[in-house]
Order: sequence, then structure tokens, then C-alpha cells
Amino acid sequence: MKNHINIIIFGPPGAGKGTQSEFLMKEYGLQHISTGDLLRKEKLDETPLGALASRCEKEGKLVDDDIVIGMVKNFITVHKDAPGFLFDGFPRTIPQAIALDKMLNEINQSITRLISLDVPRHLLVERLIKRGETSQRVDDLDINIINNRLDIYMESTLQVQSYYANVNKVSLLNGNQELKQVTFDIDSVMKQFTTPAVA
Repeated sequence: MKNHINIIIFGPPGAGKGTQSEFLMKEYGLQHISTGDLLRKEKLDETPLGALASRCEKEGKLVDDDIVIGMVKNFITVHKDAPGFLFDGFPRTIPQAIALDKMLNEINQSITRLISLDVPRHLLVERLIKRGETSQRVDDLDINIINNRLDIYMESTLQVQSYYANVNKVSLLNGNQELKQVTFDIDSVMKQFTTPAVA
């Protein structure tokens, strides 16, 4: 399997990952990998992995990392001709990062870069509330839910950034800038490893 540009778009809720993901997919042709979407598709297609995931959920358990990694591997195999992959919302824990690295290594791949968008907490709260007023997403309208999500990110998910920083694979960017400037900074990072898919 050829080498791909494998990017993790990283940051707390409200940091702007979704907007920048759209840019990376359009400009560099990266295949978007959302584990939530993969889980839904595997269950809808009634695959063996989907059945295992459904069983976990019926028992009130989180879906095992091994199942999620299996789904990611299947997706990469199916889209092997893509120039690269964009991991969004995964990995969320160090065990998931270790499992992802192991799986990629088995197919002669690796994470190219973790691009982290850094935004002060008080601005994240403001952004999420504003987003909730527009989208009516319940989890963006309740300040207690917002703070809980940010706490989980700080206490657990942020460790993933440290994990990849230890192997010099992190680009920490200021997400509290004009949208165009954040996109420009991400583009500058990407150009160190590849060229745009779109002329």
C-alpha cells in the first residue's frame, strides 16, 4: 500500500476543526475519517464489526478500541488510492493512539502530523453557545454540558497531543485568529509534506 499523508485534526470542541477539515479535504483530497460515521455505516451494512459494535452498545458499553481500529483499517483499505486520510475526533485517548499507530504500521503507514488548534477556554464557551443558537444542538446550548465536554478534553483527550509531541509530530496553531489566517497556517504545515491536490 502506497504511503499516504495521514493527518489528525485536533483541538477542543469549538476550535474550528470542522471548518478546517473541509479545507483539507477539498485542497488536498484527504479522505475524512469520522469514527462515528464509520460505526453507523458498519451497523447499517450489518457487517461483523457492526454486529460487535451493536452488541457493545446494547450492553451499555463503549465500543472496544479494537472494533473501531478494525473499521478504520477497513476504510483505509477500501480507499487505498486516496492521497491521504484525515482523522477527526479520533484518537481520543492514548490507548487509541497506540492502537492506531500499531494498525498503520502493519500496513506500512504512520501518522504524518497532528495539527492542533489552540483556543482559550472562555472563547470556546462563547463559540459553542453561539453555534448552539444557530444549529439548535442541545449539547451546545447547555453551559454545564459544554463545561463537561471541555473538562473531558483537558483531562483525557489532550494527552493524545502530548503523545505525538513526544515523537515530534505536532503542529500547535493559534485557532484564535481570523478564519483565513488559521487556514493559511494549516496550509503552511501541509506544504511541508505534500502539494495540494487541486491546481
